[in-house]
Amino acid sequence: MRPVEEGPPQSPGPEPVEARLAGRLAQLRVEHGWSLDELARRTGASRSTLSRLERAEISPTAALLGKLCAAYARTMSQLLAEVESDPPQLARFGQQLVWRDEASGFTRRSVSPPHPGLRGEIVEGVLRPGADISYDAPPVPGLEQHIWVLEGVLEVTAGGGVYEVRAGDCLRFRLWDRSRFRCPGPDPVRYAVMIVLP
Repeated sequence: MRPVEEGPPQSPGPEPVEARLAGRLAQLRVEHGWSLDELARRTGASRSTLSRLERAEISPTAALLGKLCAAYARTMSQLLAEVESDPPQLARFGQQLVWRDEASGFTRRSVSPPHPGLRGEIVEGVLRPGADISYDAPPVPGLEQHIWVLEGVLEVTAGGGVYEVRAGDCLRFRLWDRSRFRCPGPDPVRYAVMIVLP
């Protein structure tokens, strides 16, 4: 969690996304009737890590959030959308939900957040040079993804293949198993992911 800076008292604002996310993760576990031990078994994460995460003592890494999404059968965007208010029809840049995993060097922006009744969404990802994120399984088997690199180079491992995707290139596939996103550098990579639910 980020350090809190001291300053003059301020009126309480909206609850930070990390706290809302922690609360939603705890709520999902209870809705599924799982103990922390059962969730640890399903995700491979330690019980203590999951407990600290649900109390908002730590922020999840992208990899851990991916494991939790798979356990709860949700895309990351769906989960993040559940912790914000009803998304508007027009998603203004300044109001798009941004989530950062500082440890792995990943920034994720929900450009077009999921909405009930719609199957597609657009996410912007930024990876710093050397960032390497692996996901054990898709949150929803058969998830369709179109990855369009806007700047830099992205190495994607999916469907048994390894692809070097450069600025302007688009890689598309249905995701059934593990995947990996890596920025080989020397510059950061910025890319858009179009996600379509099966």
